[in-house]
Amino acid sequence: MVNKSTIRLIKELSTHITVVRICEILGVSRTTYYRHLKHLEEAVTYTEQELRIHQLCVENHFLYGYRKIHALLNKEMYCSISKVQRIMNKHNWGCQFKQKRFNKPGNPYKVVDNIIDRDWITNRPLQKLTTDITYLPFGSSNLYLCSILDTYNSEIVAYKISDRQDVTLAVDTLNQLPKLTETTILHSDQGAVFTSKKFFDLVRKKSITRSMSHKGTPCDNAPIESFHSSLKSETFYHQMELSSSKDIIIETVENYINFWNNKRIFTKLGHQSPVKYRKSKA
Repeated sequence: MVNKSTIRLIKELSTHITVVRICEILGVSRTTYYRHLKHLEEAVTYTEQELRIHQLCVENHFLYGYRKIHALLNKEMYCSISKVQRIMNKHNWGCQFKQKRFNKPGNPYKVVDNIIDRDWITNRPLQKLTTDITYLPFGSSNLYLCSILDTYNSEIVAYKISDRQDVTLAVDTLNQLPKLTETTILHSDQGAVFTSKKFFDLVRKKSITRSMSHKGTPCDNAPIESFHSSLKSETFYHQMELSSSKDIIIETVENYINFWNNKRIFTKLGHQSPVKYRKSKA
């Protein structure tokens, strides 16, 4: 079904481009165009204002709404803004805009303050933890890694890989932690997973204190962001063949986390690995 606006557009453009070419671009047959044009000319008689409004819409590629068209029209003739709006609505000459996309996973169950406030220093294990979820490139789709890092020695103390970025992924990861004390703080961003009731209930059950980044500030969660960045840059980003298989992805991540915890040395830990540092201080 070809609407009237399309027929009018073809007619308007035909003074500059051949009808054959316009119809080819718009995917409309010439027979259909001329048949609808005949009916349109027989049924519609435009006023001077309507003609000029339509010309302005065409000249500006239907990118303007009634307010801007009214401003342009009033440079030539008077017409109230409400009348311009009625005319454009009547003939469906409104601006063609891209629909905005909103990601609304639902209202957060609860949001807490950023009590960590980028102070990650602690003198005991499992006192300041940080968590986040990142995607793992896998062909045309993604896997997701949820990990928890202990800022005492940068050790990954829990992680899980899933093909879904949901609450279950975060809950299963948190359940891997051993028994904790009330002095333990778990920091995260304000993603839907970490503000869900199910996740909060588990944190409360484990007597963990919550802390959350401010919106739009990934630096508030720098330790885990840095780990995820290192994971990708040192594996997937320079070895693209790793993304060819789900099993290879999982094996790569598991091997890297084992390397990170047990072999990778950190200057801040006296050139020791996280696990070796923790054991040396035990």
